[in-house]
Amino acid sequence: MLAAPIPDNDKERLAALRAMLILDTPPEERLDKVAQFAAHEFDVPIALISLIDENRQWFKARVGLDVCETGRDVSFCAHAILQPDIFVLPDSRADERFADNPLVTGPPHVIFYAGAPLAMPSGYTIGTLCLIDHKPRQLDATELAILSSLRDLLVEELTNPAEAPHG
Repeated sequence: MLAAPIPDNDKERLAALRAMLILDTPPEERLDKVAQFAAHEFDVPIALISLIDENRQWFKARVGLDVCETGRDVSFCAHAILQPDIFVLPDSRADERFADNPLVTGPPHVIFYAGAPLAMPSGYTIGTLCLIDHKPRQLDATELAILSSLRDLLVEELTNPAEAPHG
């Protein structure tokens, strides 16, 4: 297993993530709905909004996964945040970076992974909107476009969160 390299700008990226005051916060219905929609739209058992800090990936929203975080060293999303666009692994068992990853060889048995990097207007990528399946698969051009649009909407929501209703 090859851990993802640390981005050159990781110190600044982490500062931008911390400034958002989103890590370790309670679930938010609007973000949970994004993960639920992604799982349904792509017919995957697991969909996550994952944020990458120094040592872990923490799940702000999750469908189909009981844990709320995993180590950054085993994180697929830590690889995805290094990409300029959607990172797709049709079959992680066939990729030397992931074949012996404990998330592949054991629960949750990540075989297919697609991660759309959450690049914020600040220029820093804080995490991903990701899809996981227990079997190999591909995304076609239409599905990639839908995932990209969903990611863009999510970035907009994270950048300009809805204000709490006044009462």
